[in-house]
Amino acid sequence: MLKGIPKILSPELLKVLCEMGHSDRLVIADGNFPVASVGKDAVVVRMDGHGTCEILEAILQVFPLDTYVEHPINLMQVMPGDPVETPIWKRYEEIVKKTDERGQNAVGQIERFCFYEEARKAYAIIATGETALYANIMLQKGVVV
Repeated sequence: MLKGIPKILSPELLKVLCEMGHSDRLVIADGNFPVASVGKDAVVVRMDGHGTCEILEAILQVFPLDTYVEHPINLMQVMPGDPVETPIWKRYEEIVKKTDERGQNAVGQIERFCFYEEARKAYAIIATGETALYANIMLQKGVVV
């Protein structure tokens, strides 16, 4: 056991986070995300019993966000005309504010199909049990200073 590491971060996930380098991307995927097909070339970590918010909060305690890009965090944009509400995005912004001085300004959006394309290039994808729609979130790793 280690001190100061959130218990939700498994040894497998900690290993993956350590392996990642500057500019590598990590996707925390909601339960509807096509993890198996999009993540064919990525390390896939299963965390089905957990939600995206609790995972995001734990990861940001140990994962530096990229300071060389405008939006080191990106959300999947809602499709035009889709009457979906995304209250989880506010929760993401609150979590980010705790660990990054840019707060909500660190968070951007990527059009849905572009998000899938970018996710195909991700180093790792975490499959969660999140039921909120459009709850997918992509993080770009920075450096530890």
